[in-house]
Amino acid sequence: MRTLLAAALLLGFCLAPSTSAAPQADAARRARELAASFSKSKHEVKEKRGVRVEKFKEVRSEPALRRNAADYSGTYEATVGADYKLSLRVGSDGSAEGSGYDPGPAGPRAFTLAGAKVQGALITGTKAYADGPAEKFEGVFINRTERDSPSDAGFTEFGLGVVFDPPKPAEGLQLERLFYRPKR
Repeated sequence: MRTLLAAALLLGFCLAPSTSAAPQADAARRARELAASFSKSKHEVKEKRGVRVEKFKEVRSEPALRRNAADYSGTYEATVGADYKLSLRVGSDGSAEGSGYDPGPAGPRAFTLAGAKVQGALITGTKAYADGPAEKFEGVFINRTERDSPSDAGFTEFGLGVVFDPPKPAEGLQLERLFYRPKR
């Protein structure tokens, strides 16, 4: 009877899902979702009076995995609006802290990033604004490839894609996401 009970327990432990692998799989899935939101494709052909005009634009974004999470540390600048910057300090264990400026209705808003962590290419945490409120922070480190024609090999750059929830008002627009390039 004891051997049967021991065998059943051993079998149960072997078949039980690993709890440490589940958050990593969720982080990888979320990183792919966020990276896909930074991808777009447009191919249009117009012909009028014998003149053919073709427009093509493709942007592909994929999570950029680094062996050491500390390699993500640095200063990043937004591709839209030079005032939007983000400085990150990431430890080799994935813990992160930083500060930066977000778009706001009256101009850039300063924030501090607290309780942040990097899992794979996904970064999450809490933004605490200088004027009081706090909101969640979510982004993905991506390799972004841009092509201007179907035969173009494209140009690839590394950066950080940040998703705003709720969208941020800036320069008459509502920004839902923003791509930051490493400052050179």
